[in-house]
Amino acid sequence: MDNLKIIIAAFVGSAILTGLIRDYAIRRAMVDVPNERSSHTSPTPRGGGLAIVATFIAVLSLLFIRDLLSPSFFLAMSLGSLSVAVIGFWDDHGHVPPCWRILVHFAAAGWALYCLGGISSLLPKDVSADIGWLGAAGGAVLIVWMLNLYNFMDGIDGIAAVEAICVAGGAAVIMWLHGDSSQLLLLLGLAAGCMGFLVWNWPPAKIFMGDVGSGFLGFVLSLFALSDYGGTGMNIWSWLILSGIFVVDATITLGRRIWRGERFYLAHRSHAYQILSRRLGSHAKVTLGTFIINIVWLMPFAFLAATYDEYAIGFLVISLLPIVWGAVRIGAGTAS
Repeated sequence: MDNLKIIIAAFVGSAILTGLIRDYAIRRAMVDVPNERSSHTSPTPRGGGLAIVATFIAVLSLLFIRDLLSPSFFLAMSLGSLSVAVIGFWDDHGHVPPCWRILVHFAAAGWALYCLGGISSLLPKDVSADIGWLGAAGGAVLIVWMLNLYNFMDGIDGIAAVEAICVAGGAAVIMWLHGDSSQLLLLLGLAAGCMGFLVWNWPPAKIFMGDVGSGFLGFVLSLFALSDYGGTGMNIWSWLILSGIFVVDATITLGRRIWRGERFYLAHRSHAYQILSRRLGSHAKVTLGTFIINIVWLMPFAFLAATYDEYAIGFLVISLLPIVWGAVRIGAGTAS
């Protein structure tokens, strides 16, 4: 019952905080005004993801006080994610040069990997490898890519919150089915915080997540994936499957833009989900479709990959192929 109260409190607290942050954003003129690269048509306040940050850190701290989390995991998750959130909230107030954002992102990733014992300690238990600084660099790049990926994909109402709910909630269900409760409550707390925010962010959105929320979610979920690798509940392939829609769309779009020599770091409307929302004339349909694909298609494959580890890469390929096909057919990265 206490665990249920924590989840409910995270949901209610996030919903209330989002409303308060919306009032603050309007007073401070933290508003996204539509332009030719926008997917919205009305000026909308941003920064609502701060509510997700606050509720998750509260749940994280409570579990740590109860001795349910290791000090290394708590330090990696709390200080790393808060660094990303702070630079994101600063950017929501006014433009922060990309070089400073990236510097903070890599510093946060490096800190988290150091606290977790380095990338070598996160390999499967039956794999022994001394990959040194190359492994650490690769792990940092993966974390920074994932946190920026969420930023890239947070372009229509509700989609980033729904994706985070599906990834965190799906991982929690798979862990529960495998009898692993080590991160269960924390994942459900994250999902509940996103649901509270979604009350305000569902199309038509009354407030946007902003960089404070999107970067934070990408960082936190990537740390969950890395810290659980080799555990009894999930593996890295299961996490990639659960994140398949965002990983595929962002990767194909970015790859095509780089190939054409475009300034890929500038705002644009060429992600598959953005193109589809214009064709359908609806953010809600695309966001709801994202939820359905996650639950009906990706989550069962993530469970299979976690259950039959030796076939996990095969399940990853099978689950993502239709999504790759769909993103290419829609025209991810090709439309202006």
